[in-house]
Amino acid sequence: MAQPVDQAIILAAGQGIRLRKNDRDYLKPLYPLFDRPLISYVMNAFFSQGVKRFFVVVGFEAEELMPGIREALPEGAELHFIDNSDWRLSNGVSLLKAYGHVNGRFFLSMSDHIFDPEMITALQRGASDAECLYLAVDSKIETIFDMDDATKVKLEKGRIVDIDKKLTDFDAIDTGLFICPDAIFSHLQSAAAGGDCSLSDGVRTMAGTGKARVVDIGESFWQDVDTPEMLSNAEILISRWKKLD
Repeated sequence: MAQPVDQAIILAAGQGIRLRKNDRDYLKPLYPLFDRPLISYVMNAFFSQGVKRFFVVVGFEAEELMPGIREALPEGAELHFIDNSDWRLSNGVSLLKAYGHVNGRFFLSMSDHIFDPEMITALQRGASDAECLYLAVDSKIETIFDMDDATKVKLEKGRIVDIDKKLTDFDAIDTGLFICPDAIFSHLQSAAAGGDCSLSDGVRTMAGTGKARVVDIGESFWQDVDTPEMLSNAEILISRWKKLD
């Protein structure tokens, strides 16, 4: 049985231009959802499930962003910032900046994805092989808010065969929540041989070794918040969850 994971990397380096109204608007990780910044939902979800150490990759307007993230940190948690001066590149580069900062397996999430904390429990329970990457996926295809924007995942016996937004033959949707082994960094380095790579590029490379697997989230909810419309849907999901809580 693999050891429990108690650290998380959160990617928060991007500009978030599809959500922000103008340059004076909130920075995306601090965008309010019911008067709380998006990233607070991410950190609180992890903290409630035993994650105590956070490594947040920042880039765009980092100096303005960091105080808000510090304020959103759950009391008793540990926070480390990692600078990504190449924030204009893809999110795989952001994760590569964390190489050497974490020791052992870690959770990985985006700063703008809200999700049911139970997804963390389910993912950890299903991540039985410490050498494998595990991605939380949603097979409730009919409930996806913006299918064109979603990252699709092709599966075979619980393993990732392919992953990309443009897939036409797929079985589930990438929720943006992972448990990663140290090996993900070498796969990202291979994928970034041309200077840039997405996270999906690294996962696809790792899938080629048979070491990229999935855990289905079942009835849990999640929402990627990239646009005002997605933010509105996140409000609906959070409202329903609070009523059930």
